[in-house]
Amino acid sequence: MSAEPVVHSVDDDEGVRSSLSFLLECSDLTTRTYESAVEFLRVVPTMARGCIITDVRMPQVSGMELVARLKDLGVSDPVIVITG
Repeated sequence: MSAEPVVHSVDDDEGVRSSLSFLLECSDLTTRTYESAVEFLRVVPTMARGCIITDVRMPQVSGMELVARLKDLGVSDPVIVITG
């Protein structure tokens, strides 16, 4: 695990992921991107701490469902839910 906080961006839209990652990295923040909540949930046990930004509407697992699952897993990192 990294000692530096990481912003985890979870969005099914590649353009949104790329834009958000670019903006955050321009502010000297470390980012990781995931194209689905399912993909992100796979890395949760070993993820670097920081914060999570997720889209509210995604296929399979929505952003709100992701927030509930993270709570059930005991993840205390802050979560920001966005929508286009």
